[in-house]
Amino acid sequence: MEFGGILGLIVLILDIWAIVRVVGSGAGTGEKILWTLLIILLPVIGLIVWYVAGPK
Repeated sequence: MEFGGILGLIVLILDIWAIVRVVGSGAGTGEKILWTLLIILLPVIGLIVWYVAGPK
């Protein structure tokens, strides 16, 4: 497995972790859907934005 594959696997694991955290948060349903879509459509950027500004 090359470095890009390992990096992609790490991003996938972090994205799944972020989505689980979003779904389990106290945010409203609309916010949860928007955050989840952002993370899915923009895996790296969405993860960073969620980490900085997402529901705590």
